[in-house]
Amino acid sequence: MFAFAKIAANAILPKRANPYDAGMDLSSCENAIVRARGKEIIDTGIAVQIPNDCYARIAPRSGLAAKNGIDVGAGVIDYGYTNRIKVILFNHTDTDFIVKEGDRIAQIIFEKIYIPQNVVEISYDNLQNYAKNDTTRGLNGFGSTGVSS
Repeated sequence: MFAFAKIAANAILPKRANPYDAGMDLSSCENAIVRARGKEIIDTGIAVQIPNDCYARIAPRSGLAAKNGIDVGAGVIDYGYTNRIKVILFNHTDTDFIVKEGDRIAQIIFEKIYIPQNVVEISYDNLQNYAKNDTTRGLNGFGSTGVSS
């Protein structure tokens, strides 16, 4: 079960703009300024209870990113966290960004997770030998899939 609680009287519960959107919009419950090239932690005034096989990811809103250079940082909410959801906004522009109470500032996306139960340590050589047998990628990293700049 997913449950939201308003901690601040002026908080706005998350909601989807469209029924099948992945994310639910998160709104600010305060006025703030995200300084040019700076960051600010913005309170949503809400808390959430998440099922133990999920986590919540705080993600940018594409319109804020594209039109205003606003990004979101450190966006994982684990199952056990039930306090206020705050959003770290980064301003990648040379102009201050004004956040008004009620502005939609980010989105929350709920994702199922796989929690490994049996974790063992093996040598790096054994890991590489295993990877060479079961993958085509192996040690190949950045740009190895043919993506060019």
